[in-house]
Amino acid sequence: MTTHLHVRSTLGSALALIVAFAAGSVGWAQSSTPALAINTARITIAGTSNVHAYGASTTNARVTRAQFGSATAGAAFWDEAQAPGGLEAFDISIAAGSLTSPKEGIDKNMHEALKVKEHPEITFILKRMEGAPGALNAVGTLRIAGMERGVTLPLKTTRNGASLAVTGELTMLMTDFGIAPPKAMLGMVKADPKVKVMFELLLAIPTT
Repeated sequence: MTTHLHVRSTLGSALALIVAFAAGSVGWAQSSTPALAINTARITIAGTSNVHAYGASTTNARVTRAQFGSATAGAAFWDEAQAPGGLEAFDISIAAGSLTSPKEGIDKNMHEALKVKEHPEITFILKRMEGAPGALNAVGTLRIAGMERGVTLPLKTTRNGASLAVTGELTMLMTDFGIAPPKAMLGMVKADPKVKVMFELLLAIPTT
C-alpha cells in the first residue's frame, strides 16, 4: 500500500508539473521565484526595396520559459535577475502570422516568405546573458522559418515601477534564415535582404 501511494504521489507531482509548464507557468524551477508575463509587446521589422521602405509589426509575443538562478521574489528581483547568474533560461515566442503591414499587398508575400503555415512561430532561446543591468547582451538562438542561427541581441533595460522595460534592435539578413526576399509586380519590386528588427517589451510579475 505504501509503495502504491508513493507511485501515485510521484505520478501526480509529475503531471502537475507538466500541466503547469504547458499552461505557461514559467519560473517554476524555484518556489520563491515568481512567474513572468509580458504586459505589452511590440516587435517591428523595417526594410527597404528598390521602390520604397516598408515595415511590419506585431504585439503577439509570449514568454514560454523562464528559469532563475540567484534572483528571488522581492524588491530587488529585477536587479538580481539582470545580474550574472540571475537568469538561467528565457524563451520567447512570436506568432509569425500576426506580423502585419499598413501597406497593401505586403502581408501575403511576407507570410509566404516566412513560411508561416509550416513554421507558425518565431522563437528566441536564451543561452546566456552578458553585461550589466541597463545594458545587456542576450546571446541565444533565433529560429525563423524553421532555420536556426546564433545571435546576440543588445538590450536596454529600465525599471518601470514593478515592471521592467526591455528594448533593442538587431540588423540581420533574411537570406541567413533561408528566406528569399519578397518580390512584387512580377519581380519589378524587390526587397533588400537586410532588415532591422526592433522590439519593445514590458515584463511584469503577475500578481495572481
